[in-house]
Amino acid sequence: MKAQVLHTVQSIESRPLVSESVADPVLGPDDVLVRVKACGVCHSNLHMIEGDWGVPSKLPIIPGHEIAGVVEAVGSGVKAWRVGQRVGVQVLHDTCRQCEYCLTGRENLCLSRNMTGETLDGGYAELVKAPWDFIYAIPDGLGFEEAAPLFCPGVTAYRAVKRAGVRPGQKVGVIGIGGVGHMSLQFARLAGGEVVAVDRLEGQLELARELGADHVVPAGEFEEFVSKTGKLDVVMVHAPSQQAVDQAMKAVKRGGTVLMAVVGNIRVSFADEHTIIGSVIGSRMDMIETSKLAGKRKVQVKWQGFKLEEANDVLLRLKRGEIVGRAVLIP
Repeated sequence: MKAQVLHTVQSIESRPLVSESVADPVLGPDDVLVRVKACGVCHSNLHMIEGDWGVPSKLPIIPGHEIAGVVEAVGSGVKAWRVGQRVGVQVLHDTCRQCEYCLTGRENLCLSRNMTGETLDGGYAELVKAPWDFIYAIPDGLGFEEAAPLFCPGVTAYRAVKRAGVRPGQKVGVIGIGGVGHMSLQFARLAGGEVVAVDRLEGQLELARELGADHVVPAGEFEEFVSKTGKLDVVMVHAPSQQAVDQAMKAVKRGGTVLMAVVGNIRVSFADEHTIIGSVIGSRMDMIETSKLAGKRKVQVKWQGFKLEEANDVLLRLKRGEIVGRAVLIP
């Protein structure tokens, strides 16, 4: 199969992904082989490639962890799937299935989890394999390109809004209207929130308007907006910058909640009774619920399609802030 392969971590400007012909994945008895039709491009792919998170657990590695495709073959022990079904693979590749987190429906916290495209080969390729119990049906009516981003930004946003406990009537800020943020905006509105969309880029702000944000605010004017309209009940941080984290802490009211979907430093005063919540990807049930909502057209994915061979260029554009919504690679 053809694939985009990372042999050594380095800046994306150096074009580290190499187009190669590599051996097809070898199926175990519990595995499903998926022919990739679309794979979303995540900012965490960029972090891994450039070494921001250290060296990947294996090199060479094929990145990509939000995958939509068709079942090509199944292992001898697989009964739940058949050749030809439309399925997706998310970033949570598999877990131990036996720890307290797995047994309580919080597999995303499993200390033995494998991550698609990070600890095991992912979807920047024509084929990918995954365990049968960690793949998901794609709802009828969703194209592969639209479905692929559900398997990272979709489920991540869904869990984040659920973790933040957004309730009807609450004023909810979403800082960073990128791949995850444009989905969080929609899930927060579904939960009944009055959504304030914040970003520094006009293209992302225009996307927020298109998706029905109640207020659309340039990042440089957010503090003034808050001073005029009042502080927010919930602020969700999806922009990977300390400035965004600082803005969130200034904008949230006493007793309010800040949802952290990025890394940042927070100074908390006990007198304000703030609740600080982290959220990471999602469980299998979160993924199923996300897909159902998308299948009912309760949320939509904004995507742009590119050829698989353009992966280096797409990641560079992502780094420069030139991608609106989600970039999707198509083999």
